[in-house]
Amino acid sequence: MPEHADILEIAYKQPLMQSQMQLLMHKEKQIPGSVNYSIKRYTKETQWNIDDTGMLIYHTEKNNPANNYLQLKFCVSGNVYCREKKMECDYCKYSSSKTCVEKVDSVDVLSFSFSPSYLKQFTSGKKNATLSDDVLSFDHTTSFSKTLPLCGKTRMAIEALLNHTYTESLENIFLNAQTQILLLYSMDCMMGDQEEKFSCKFLANEADREKITNARAILLQHIGEPLTIKALSRKVAINECYLKKGFKELFGTTIFDFYQTQRMEHAKYLLYDKGLSVTEVSSLLGYSSISHFSTAFKKHTGIKPCELLMQHN
Repeated sequence: MPEHADILEIAYKQPLMQSQMQLLMHKEKQIPGSVNYSIKRYTKETQWNIDDTGMLIYHTEKNNPANNYLQLKFCVSGNVYCREKKMECDYCKYSSSKTCVEKVDSVDVLSFSFSPSYLKQFTSGKKNATLSDDVLSFDHTTSFSKTLPLCGKTRMAIEALLNHTYTESLENIFLNAQTQILLLYSMDCMMGDQEEKFSCKFLANEADREKITNARAILLQHIGEPLTIKALSRKVAINECYLKKGFKELFGTTIFDFYQTQRMEHAKYLLYDKGLSVTEVSSLLGYSSISHFSTAFKKHTGIKPCELLMQHN
């Protein structure tokens, strides 16, 4: 039972009785060169006592760097699954009934795998590198695994991944961006950074942080309609300089790099998972020509769009 092994590994290897686990939901993405994930939801039996747990697995091979990867795993309980609506009961007509037979207590198991090429965008390049920098750049020389404390930021990111209502292409865009945030928050938690500390003083203001977060959401909504930073700053009513600095601090990357990453990750999905042509994807993502799209795609992924299509076929 491979599904059992996932939970056993994460949840302190705690036995989960011998009863058969019922898989309620399974979402996954397995696209070459992308952030690949698996999100599984199981029924939770009343006799199970599972602590919410996270794990970071860092795997490096000096003589075979192609096998390097960083993986995050989480086991979270306490959620409710609705068999009727296939979503959280808070969003459906059964939420008012405590005796609803469609409600099922659940255990969620999430796994995310990141390649070195994807992680490079988050490295600082500083001489006095932290453990996080060494891990993200794969300069740390030995493999290791580490239990992650689920700090408030990480819990919010996981909750958003589990409870969103997006479907199809919008779901892919949202999950790509949220997975990136989960990675950065997990690295903070690994370093024991439980408190929010901002070098940009204006980020101490909750209203300004919300404006930066809204800017990120707007970028995702306009994945095929490029926005200038000036236009984006006007939409969220914040100074351009504050927007750029605040975005970098909150999300660990520049506005341009974030936007380009999300476009290219979505392009992989459209090409590999949806089977769209290079011409169709180029148009959907707002590129003026196929050559411009192909150049941007190869710069981000190291391969041409047509080569990813060939892997799919």
